[in-house]
Amino acid sequence: MNFSLNEMEATAKRATRGAGYSWGQAEEASKAARWLCAQGLDGAGILSSLLERGLASDPATHRPGQIDRLWQGEEALCPLSAGPLLSDAAHLLKTSPIEMRNVAVPALMLPFARHAARILNEALTIEIDTVQNVVGEDWLMAPDSLPKTAHTVVVSRGGAPTATREQETRAYPDPQDWDMLNRYAHRTYAPATEESRLLGAGSGLSDND
Repeated sequence: MNFSLNEMEATAKRATRGAGYSWGQAEEASKAARWLCAQGLDGAGILSSLLERGLASDPATHRPGQIDRLWQGEEALCPLSAGPLLSDAAHLLKTSPIEMRNVAVPALMLPFARHAARILNEALTIEIDTVQNVVGEDWLMAPDSLPKTAHTVVVSRGGAPTATREQETRAYPDPQDWDMLNRYAHRTYAPATEESRLLGAGSGLSDND
């Protein structure tokens, strides 16, 4: 099973919205999932893992309480809250690393670290528990899989990759993950009405004579 990166992005966007996130967060999630797939990582599975956590039901408890010191929330940090903040607060890395605690699905932080690297025009190291990942604007050094929850995530300036991931032009999701994304995506579809069914069927009820 494989899909274009455009298909991956479109499905991820609707799935994230269907899971209860805002359209803005859905946009961020879809671009993040696409970028992970382009890096040869399991973007569909990574996003599915997050959506299954149900964090969108109480977003306030899953975002950092402050960004001028240790980033942590009342509950596990959601990468769709912490990630965009990392991009917006990239300037803070000029003075010290950013440390986060209890991060759900930390692999989703990698695309946002890439945005921060682009803003700063330099590589960044993102340490997920004991695993070091290095990201630049157009490349990534990371293992094939990362933990579903990280006790500590530390983002700092600099880093030299020993090897970067090969780029992919298509997404290769696991069928179960793809089905799950589509189930969430279907929640965004408006239910059919009698009028829409008739119009969609081309019944010819309108008289143009």
